[in-house]
Amino acid sequence: MNVSVPLVAILAAVVWVAWRYMGLRAWHVVVCLLCGFFLAATEAAPEIRRMVTVLLQSLSLH
Repeated sequence: MNVSVPLVAILAAVVWVAWRYMGLRAWHVVVCLLCGFFLAATEAAPEIRRMVTVLLQSLSLH
């Protein structure tokens, strides 16, 4: 998936906006990061990557 760096940048921007303007607490951010980190180490990671790839490809066609 060649859009991983821009996707991470977009997700980081969304987290920053949520933290800054929507009342997201710092511990919420830490829990989200840990969840993503540990989820990437599971057997579900390839399927999640495939679903994100399909979703991004379908969005880029329109």
